[in-house]
Amino acid sequence: MPAAEGAWNAGVAQDAGFHTTHWTMVLAARDKDGTVAREALASLCSTYWYPLYAFIRHQCSSPHEAEDLTQEFFFRFLERHALGSVQPAAGKFRSFLLVCLKNFLANERERAHAQRRGRGQPLVSLDRVDAETRYSLEPADHLAPEAVFERRWAFAVLERTMAVLRREYSASGRREQFDELQGFLPGGQGNVSRAELAAKRGVSVGAIDVAIHRLRQRFGALLREQVGQTVSSEVEVEEEIRYLISVMRS
Repeated sequence: MPAAEGAWNAGVAQDAGFHTTHWTMVLAARDKDGTVAREALASLCSTYWYPLYAFIRHQCSSPHEAEDLTQEFFFRFLERHALGSVQPAAGKFRSFLLVCLKNFLANERERAHAQRRGRGQPLVSLDRVDAETRYSLEPADHLAPEAVFERRWAFAVLERTMAVLRREYSASGRREQFDELQGFLPGGQGNVSRAELAAKRGVSVGAIDVAIHRLRQRFGALLREQVGQTVSSEVEVEEEIRYLISVMRS
């Protein structure tokens, strides 16, 4: 193998096995001393803050009100107010989270004039400018709020997967390679052909194909890992991935 091709396809070996905590972080967060679990749950919820914000915003809430309601919801959720009777076998985490949000909003309507809580310390990072910018740039549609949530959830899972993959390639000194190849991932819009990239890098098209194959394999493994954190068993992972793809295509 030519040196250029060897360097192109070199990299830190990644474990593509299936690793997941499933619902364990949710269950552990119910414990009084579950600080680590609570932080892990907050990290997991960071995937969902924008889909939940969009769900609330889609119901004609103002940007400020949508932000307040989203932050308040996470405050109560992460303080274990919603975890006392959770049953993982009852469904997927995103479905459970949406039911909790609907219940929260129903209660908030009944106490619309009550003082907002949160103690001034956001538990999940909400970027107000980013959230409203993203919301305003999205095409107007007439989807039900639930459908809006599902679509934003699908994008959030893919974005989180992409971010992890980008960090891995950057850590192994292959960030430039990732930037050049990410257009070949599902949903990507590459502007450079495989032949053009091969000529640019001084390698064969076959070497480019190998690098793309490895990138896609790792992307698939990380996507399974992300999805696996939000279902109750490995059996549901494939179902959830198929559902994610169907949401993206709709």
